Amino acid sequence: MTQHYSERFENALIYAHQLHKDQVRKGTEIPYISHLLAVSSLVIEAGGDEDEAIAALLHDGPEDQGGEETLNEIREQFGDRVASIVAECSDTFEDPKPPWKERKEKYIQHLKIASGSALKVSCADKLHNVRSILSDYKTIGEKLWERFTGGKEGTLWYYQALVETYKKTSAPGNLVKEISIVVNELISLSK
Repeated sequence: MTQHYSERFENALIYAHQLHKDQVRKGTEIPYISHLLAVSSLVIEAGGDEDEAIAALLHDGPEDQGGEETLNEIREQFGDRVASIVAECSDTFEDPKPPWKERKEKYIQHLKIASGSALKVSCADKLHNVRSILSDYKTIGEKLWERFTGGKEGTLWYYQALVETYKKTSAPGNLVKEISIVVNELISLSK
């Protein structure tokens, strides 16, 4: 059955662009909206419904652009389900953020009890991130790790832990399989 998206999806796309219009991808000049579009695309291709596709567009909004206030705006404009998925995909709303390792460990623990919708968006998000990391690693090599708070060791640990956790959840199998392949390639190349 063909899924049709309503004006809500279009409004979410505009809202996501407004939230992130001044952001670029870490260490690049690539507009941040490219990541949000890619994550939403992966969610849709994994069978995501409109709420999940919208949550994918908005998943970084509260974490990067306004915390709980932004989450409340998302709830008002796009509903409780979208806001709940976004909240589940966020590792903090605090500013300044808690220490990196502590946030990542907490997020991994949370994934074990996350909803199926949140797992779909989270896995799509992390898949797109690690694809970008792998692509950039192939271009700039070891210098890449300077972009990341966790450095090489921490970043590789985090993505390995994500893969192992996703494998034990209801995250979509096609996304889990692909993130596993990409993480393994990144680890092999960066040895």
